[in-house]
Amino acid sequence: MPKNKLPQLAVPAGLVGIVLMLVVPLPAFFLDMLIAVNIMFALLILLVSMFVLKALDFSIFPSIVLVATLFRLALNVSATRLVLRDGEAGNVIGAFGHFVAGGSLVIGLVIFFILVVIQFMVVTKGAERVAEVGARFTLDAMPGKQMAIDADLNQGMIDEAEARKRRQEVSSEADFYGAMDGASKFVKGDAIAAVIITVINLLGGFVIGVVQHHLSPGEAITTYSLLSIGDGLVSQIPALLISVATGLIVTRSTTQGDLGTDVIGQLSRQILPLRIAGGAMLLLCVIPGLPKLPFLVVGLLVVFASTRLKSPEEKALEELPPPVEQPSPDSPEALAEDMRVDALALELACDLIDLVDTTVGGDLLDRVRSLRRKVALDLGLVIPPVRTRDDLELPLSTYVIKIGGVVAGRGEAPTGAVLAISDALEGLPGTPTREPVFGLAAKWVPMELRHQAELLGATVVDRASVITTHMAEVVRDGASRLLGREEVRSLVEMVKRTHPVVVEELTPAMLNLGEVQRVLHALLDEGVSIRDLPRIFEALSLRAKVSADVEGLVEAARAALGPAISAPHAVDDLLRVVTLDPRLEQSMFESMVAGDGGTHILLDGERLESLTMQLARMVEQAEQRGFNPVLVCSPQVRPGLRRLVRTSLPRLPVLSYGEVTGQLRIETIGVVEDVHATAA
Repeated sequence: MPKNKLPQLAVPAGLVGIVLMLVVPLPAFFLDMLIAVNIMFALLILLVSMFVLKALDFSIFPSIVLVATLFRLALNVSATRLVLRDGEAGNVIGAFGHFVAGGSLVIGLVIFFILVVIQFMVVTKGAERVAEVGARFTLDAMPGKQMAIDADLNQGMIDEAEARKRRQEVSSEADFYGAMDGASKFVKGDAIAAVIITVINLLGGFVIGVVQHHLSPGEAITTYSLLSIGDGLVSQIPALLISVATGLIVTRSTTQGDLGTDVIGQLSRQILPLRIAGGAMLLLCVIPGLPKLPFLVVGLLVVFASTRLKSPEEKALEELPPPVEQPSPDSPEALAEDMRVDALALELACDLIDLVDTTVGGDLLDRVRSLRRKVALDLGLVIPPVRTRDDLELPLSTYVIKIGGVVAGRGEAPTGAVLAISDALEGLPGTPTREPVFGLAAKWVPMELRHQAELLGATVVDRASVITTHMAEVVRDGASRLLGREEVRSLVEMVKRTHPVVVEELTPAMLNLGEVQRVLHALLDEGVSIRDLPRIFEALSLRAKVSADVEGLVEAARAALGPAISAPHAVDDLLRVVTLDPRLEQSMFESMVAGDGGTHILLDGERLESLTMQLARMVEQAEQRGFNPVLVCSPQVRPGLRRLVRTSLPRLPVLSYGEVTGQLRIETIGVVEDVHATAA
């Protein structure tokens, strides 16, 4: 039989065996073995419940409780059958009846009922209540946990796989505590059944001994009742272990260690309570009539243990890494570090440090790390780690974003305020400003007025979100400046692992890394994602056989990425476009001039002014209607036209006809007329 089939069949076979035990008599020796297995099984469950770090690590526990309860009841039935039929039930039950109970029916009954009270009234009752409350609170908290997971996913802090994993954990936790609420009822019922079974055994054994076997009442009690008590004790000890394990599981909080480590670790951190407790034990020694030796020994041991423990401050100092000898400020190493230019840096004024201080809830660093992941998924560019530091020379509430040591963005984030984006906030106190990304009218309002701003229809953003959003826009605008030669080499190596033929055909046979870098720069400058590098490299390989002109290579890559370029600009599969009058486009084609930076279109001042004004008017009208259009032209004219309108309309995408084909529906919202043709 394959090994993986054995666990699959063992449990069902065991359950079938338990059912057979209820109806098939067992030999005394075999019953002794099963009783030993029962005690071992209960002890194993208790130890596992102590060593798990969280309850979900032992999620099968409710089912195990049911199986263990059924197994224990089946042993009770088998033992009862042997006791009443043969007057003996194996060595284990006999030993518990005579040794543990001292051969006395009264002592055995007292011990048995004490165990029942401990199990039923103390452990089981408390575990049942904790399981009930835990199930209710877990179900109540489930929507909030799901919303938190969705929020982390939307902010890019986790990926879809991690989100699915967390949702599964939340669902499993709710299912587990719901099952534990039911499993605690098994333990409670088991305690009640043990009392009833023992009483039945006592009465049944006494009647059988006196009536059927004609024994005297004393002999009947000695023979049958002690065995019944032994059977009850044998079953109650594993039942108590299972009850304790149930209580440990439902009261277990999520920590970084097992139960023993947590207990010793947390108690050992409280030195003062240990010393007070030890001193209290020593004081009891002076009370007349009390034995002094037990309290003296215990008190001295506790006081001695407290003197050997270290305070949390001393432990923290020991855990600190040894101080590293700092080089002299004038040493070559220090000067080289000061000379190093960070690819991407975020500098904060001194009053913005709370945004990165996790002890007061600052999460800016986590958001910046999430931003790196989001940019990688959107643009296909792995930006370098962001160096965040304070700058005492910056004005208060000011932050600066630098690319390559040069300021690429600057803004303000006043302490104790939130940014309300709206042009209808005259009634609220605050500092008027402009939203740093799109330049929308906004106002920094006190944090306590956030709700009022939302009631006025404003979009309210916290300070960390403002900085993160601004940095995301700066990174997108300056993405090409963050893609160095080393980063290009890493991207090529990444593609080579999955598409070796594509890379071997392209570089270095046709294009070197510098030429590939220039193509990727041009794509990033126009906001085109380079995530699909295999397709880009395939297009470059085909184009490079004809010409290594960078502009032609860029257009070839754009043609290969056509659907991916046009899709982000569409809304509900509808792409709204602005086109050129054919005569104007022909004039542009005829006036194209090749230069060092690529193709340029030379238009006279009147045509250029008319082109700019018409495009600006159409874009403004489209934005007032709630959508952003794109300008579409022929592939030959597109590079030059993009350079022509980039200064006046930097956010207007310029696409070629080949890039808007596919499944998108096209709606033309305007045509740029040729001013000369109109005048004629």
